[in-house]
Amino acid sequence: MSRAADAWAPLEAAVRADPPLRRLFELEPDRATRLNFEACSLTLDLSKQPWSAASFANALDLARAAGLEVAREALFAGEVVNASEGRAALHMALRAPGARNWRAAGQPVAEGVAAGLERMLAFAGEVRTAGDIDAVLHIGIGGSDLGPRLVWEALAPVAPRIDLRFAANVDPSEITAALAGLDPARTLVVIVSKTFTTQETLFNARAALAWLEQAPGAADRLVAVTAAPQAAEAFGVDAALIFPFADWVGGRFSLWSAVGLSCAVALGPEVFEGLLRGAAEMDAHFLGAPPEQNLPVVLALSHILNRDLLGRPARAVVPYARRLRLLPAFLQQLEMESNGKRVGRDGRPVPRPTAGVVFGDAGTNGQHAFFQALHQGTDVIPLDILAVRQPVEGDPAAHRALLANAIAQAEALMAGRTEAEALEAAGGDPVLAAQKAFPGDRPSGFLLLERLDPPALGALLALFEHKVFVEGGVWGINSFDQWGVELGKVLAARILPELEGGPAGPHDASTAALIARLRVP
Repeated sequence: MSRAADAWAPLEAAVRADPPLRRLFELEPDRATRLNFEACSLTLDLSKQPWSAASFANALDLARAAGLEVAREALFAGEVVNASEGRAALHMALRAPGARNWRAAGQPVAEGVAAGLERMLAFAGEVRTAGDIDAVLHIGIGGSDLGPRLVWEALAPVAPRIDLRFAANVDPSEITAALAGLDPARTLVVIVSKTFTTQETLFNARAALAWLEQAPGAADRLVAVTAAPQAAEAFGVDAALIFPFADWVGGRFSLWSAVGLSCAVALGPEVFEGLLRGAAEMDAHFLGAPPEQNLPVVLALSHILNRDLLGRPARAVVPYARRLRLLPAFLQQLEMESNGKRVGRDGRPVPRPTAGVVFGDAGTNGQHAFFQALHQGTDVIPLDILAVRQPVEGDPAAHRALLANAIAQAEALMAGRTEAEALEAAGGDPVLAAQKAFPGDRPSGFLLLERLDPPALGALLALFEHKVFVEGGVWGINSFDQWGVELGKVLAARILPELEGGPAGPHDASTAALIARLRVP
């Protein structure tokens, strides 16, 4: 996709002419239905986003001018869309290897993907059938951690037969907490690292291996998931227990590969297959639906509208479902690592802001934390609300109260409270009324899942993946590399030997002072 510079001007003019949200609902009585989109058991209401019918049409024109259809076809065809690393980004093939003749950079991959999936699911079934494993410890970080962790939190039974724990942070407290109470003779350790060189993962892996060796047969309980199987074997993992994946599987898009092995073991192969099925359905929707009915496209355009046309650098994501409480953290990585770029694919500075700050917490917790700023703060912070129609467990009345809060927040942000309404609420006290007034005209999107099951979760995560791709295309950036992660890791590798007593290297005065203060005596 190009930046389509000429297509921004009509959209900017239309947005400038748009009245406040309250007035838009008066002028466009059909917007509640016209800006309501459905696919894959998901319903997306974007009627409380700040666009008129004209602005919405111009936003679609922007996507088309940026070459959306061509870029989408190139993505699914396995072309090299990650140009800086010379790779395809064909995570969609992982979700439905038999759906088409998948090719990555011209090479067939469907057969290998299908064989890898079959082997992974068979292994998961064998572990569950054997009955000698009570817990799985998943060791990875970033894309090798957040996706599986989110899936586990979202879908785990209240009292699982096999527990699943995670260790990501190199802080030794993390691996200590993850191992607490587990039996090394009945725990499967799964090390997940694309390169098998990630510092945090290897520190935790060594600690877990030493712990496993407290009981006989440790080698049978150590598994690796990697794109570098030789490195995993050199670490000490039996070749029969190494599950490889291709280098075109990007970290934050890797859940669907063998990276999801821990979830397949702990939740069951059929659950993982349901997750893949839902994601594949969203893939088909994204590839086939016209832009005006395409959930990833319209969601991306609503976010671009707020970020680039209205100058709003942050967005809150609040799932009114405790089981989805890790979704904001998952989206932080997916969006900010994918599209937090200041240079385009052509090597030139981008002319417009790219990925904004994503933050959030579960509702209703967030209402008692940062919602004050959303409603009455000096910055307008758009909000994405997620809710689930059917309760997963517990009191249906409590679930209805949860849904009532989700709906109420969207209404309150949009409608606000006028000065006259505030004056009445304040008993005529103008000073108090000023503090009780709400400006309103604050946007939100409302995403409703019919139920929180594996297919719905798979569709939800694939929706956001494709949304990120659309945004990156409109901005003219590569959403699949992450060079910004590298520099700090390189410097940390240089500093670690200095902290352990090695010779000091050249540093600025502040860094040198910190090293001197913290180095081993």
